[in-house]
This record gives sequence, structure tokens and C-alpha cells, in this order.
Amino acid sequence: MKALQYREIGAEPEVVEVETPEPGPGQVRLRVTAAGACHSDSFLMSLPEDQYTFGLPLTLGHEGVGVVDKLGEGVTGLELGESVAVYGPQGCGRCYQCAQGKENYCPRAAELGIAPPGLGAPGSMAEYMLVPDARHLLPLGDLDPVANVALTDAGLTPYHAIKMSLPKLVPGSTAVVIGAGGLGHVAIQMLRALTPAMVIALDVSVDKLKLATEVGAHHVFPSDGESAERVRELTHGTGATAVFDFVAIQPTLDSGHAMVATEGDQVLVGVGAGTLPSGVLAGPYDSAVRSPYWGSRSELFEVFELARTGHVKVETEVFSLDEAPEAYRRLHDGTLRGRAVVVP
Repeated sequence: MKALQYREIGAEPEVVEVETPEPGPGQVRLRVTAAGACHSDSFLMSLPEDQYTFGLPLTLGHEGVGVVDKLGEGVTGLELGESVAVYGPQGCGRCYQCAQGKENYCPRAAELGIAPPGLGAPGSMAEYMLVPDARHLLPLGDLDPVANVALTDAGLTPYHAIKMSLPKLVPGSTAVVIGAGGLGHVAIQMLRALTPAMVIALDVSVDKLKLATEVGAHHVFPSDGESAERVRELTHGTGATAVFDFVAIQPTLDSGHAMVATEGDQVLVGVGAGTLPSGVLAGPYDSAVRSPYWGSRSELFEVFELARTGHVKVETEVFSLDEAPEAYRRLHDGTLRGRAVVVP
């Protein structure tokens, strides 16, 4: 079968022929119908050799949907041909967090060598993939796999980030989305569907600001040194109730810190890095900084319902598996409007 693999540190991924996997006991083989490309993949492939820990060669793709193709011994509850989505942040299945469906926060995953598909384990950028346990498969039902594959990360991640701040996003509140691209444009739709908050989007790209307006942002501005002042003007000096930063590099961290309100949330979702001041004199009283990761299995069910009821739609650009390296080039260059979806 064909697969897109990262094979050499610093090199572009390649489409190669690999052996079609056979499911062992408890495993499920999917015929992949769609796979999503994500900035996390680009981040992974940008790491120098001394920081890269994911193994080589690595079949990419942590957003995946497919149809059940073959069942390993002992697997029940699934039917051949059933359309399913893969829950990516897989845990041990036995700890307190996993018992709540919060496998994204499993404390034993690293210790047990459990890695998400495409982020250590073979991923969905292939004609077939193995899923280690049927509990990681959610029914996709009548949802279009190509249009909705990105919801497994680009939908689940912003949903989880927003859900934790929902008690604060009451009438009269303000939510700021920094980075209106792949995850950010989904976050805007979720904020509009779930809250009465005024939604402000910031980005360096004019095209992505246009997309932000199209999906429901009340106001859009360039993400620059004037962003915090503009937000404070719109909020009559109060600042943002919640800032969802889908970039999370030092300039956006500084901007978010400067605009967040008293008792506000600064939520760092992007895979960038930087530092923030702390202490009673460092920022608004009782403001909080959070760094969420992915989301729970139950939250992915909720995300699919938002899509099924028409509240969320992912802007996608489709590529064949042979074109997948170009999708990652476009992702790296920032020329994708929304998400890149690869269809084997």
C-alpha cells in the first residue's frame, strides 16, 4: 500500500510503498477515506535531531477517518464497512482520566509507550491503518468523511479549549481568537454557536481575516502591536474575557497578556513557545493561563453533533495521497485557507 512517511530529519515527507498491516488481537484495520494535515506535523518535522523522539520512518496523519476493513481476534461491536473516525490522543484505558474519556490526559501513556497515530504510531496518511482498540473509533454516521475528518483535531482541540471557559463567556463578554486559520476558523464558529460573546479575530493574513468574517467573527484586526489596544477600545477598557491563542509564539503571548481582562482566561492552544510574567503585579487580578491539549472522547461526540446540526463547517482543500507532500509545503508556507485533507 502507499503511505506518506517522514523518513529523514529535516527532509520533506515521501510517498512510499509499505506492507499492508494485518490486525492482531483486539486491533481494527481501517481503509482510510480521508486524513488531515496539521501544523503539529510541520512542528514535528521541524525538530532538530536531538529533540526528535517520534521514531523513523513515521507514517504521518493524526486526523483520520475510514471504513472498518478487517477485525482482529476478539473485536466486537463493529461491522465491516462501517464509517468511523479515529480518536487520536490514546491512553491506557484504565486510569482515572481514561475512565472519564479523557485519554488526552492519560498519565501513563508515555510510560507505556502509547503514542497517537501519526505522532509516534503509524498514522492515517496511508491507504490502510491499524487502530489498537475499538474504543478509539467513533461512529461517523452520515457525516461526509472528507469534509469532517479535521474535526478529530481541528474541531476537538478548540472545542475542548473553549468548553473550559464557557462559564465566563456570558452576555457582555468578549472572546478573542488569535490565528484564524485551520483551528481558529473552527473556534470562531464554535464561539458563535455556544456563547453570546462578542468574537474578535486576529491574524497576520488578510485572506484568513476574510475567512474569519465569513464564519462569524464580529470584528477582525491584523495581529500586530496594536491588537491589544484595539481590543481594549472595543471593550471600553475592560479587555477580553477569554483569549484563545492558536499561534502561541512570544508576540502573540505578549499581545494576549496585554488584552486579557480581570478574571479572564489566556488559553494557549498553538504549538509555539514563549514566556509570560506571573505574580500579583504581573497582570490582571485572578486571570488564568491554560495550556489545553486535544480533547476527550465524549467531547468528540459533541463536536460531531455541532457539525451534524450545521453549526460548524471546516474549510478544506483536498489533495490526493501522491499530492500530500505539496499539502505540507502549503501548510508550512501558510498558503492554506483552512485545512488540507488527503484522500487516498
